[in-house]
Amino acid sequence: MAIDKSADAPVLVIGLGRFGASAADKLEQLGREVLVVDTDPVLVQKWAGRVTHVVQADARDLDALTQIGGQDFAIAIVAVGSSVEGSVLITANLVDLGVPQIWAKAMSTSHGKILERIGAHHVVYPEAESGSRIAHLVSGQVLDFVEFDDELSLAKLRPPKVARGGALSGLGLRRRFGITVVGVTSPGEPFVYAGADTVVGTDDVIVVSGTATDIDAFARLGQ
Repeated sequence: MAIDKSADAPVLVIGLGRFGASAADKLEQLGREVLVVDTDPVLVQKWAGRVTHVVQADARDLDALTQIGGQDFAIAIVAVGSSVEGSVLITANLVDLGVPQIWAKAMSTSHGKILERIGAHHVVYPEAESGSRIAHLVSGQVLDFVEFDDELSLAKLRPPKVARGGALSGLGLRRRFGITVVGVTSPGEPFVYAGADTVVGTDDVIVVSGTATDIDAFARLGQ
């Protein structure tokens, strides 16, 4: 069977903990075909009617992974985190099967380094990333926050006073604070992308881009 590397390729999700279940559920909502694998018969039964395919199997066993067609997937998510040994074995099996994209959950930096060394293409740290996001949300006026890397983050927030009262082109927010207003949502109105002539109101919500440090500082400015 030829591997489909397109954006619509089926996804293999191994592990039905919170992370794996959330990933599988979202992929289904996005219209992707998903095969979910777990050793727990109770979880398998629970998810039988909620995702495209779900099977009970031990992905730590290369033969078992081969029997369910693991080698035919272009994308795999290793969502097993409670057992470092299990996570490593599963990732190694996927590498041996030649899966082109392997996303693996890591519980610690050392765990992540091991996964990278054995061939995982993407290592994610959901607990650490979630903690970082929550810290931003509770530390000021930020309503939502996504950090892509050290140089780029996006945040939704109530506009500080310095962002109101005139067209964005005349406020110099990028020069003064290092942030860019990407869009604005007014009460009862849909989101619109911001332009040079956009005027932000007191009751609006804005989406801004910049570094996490600059966004945090901007969000703490007086209302």
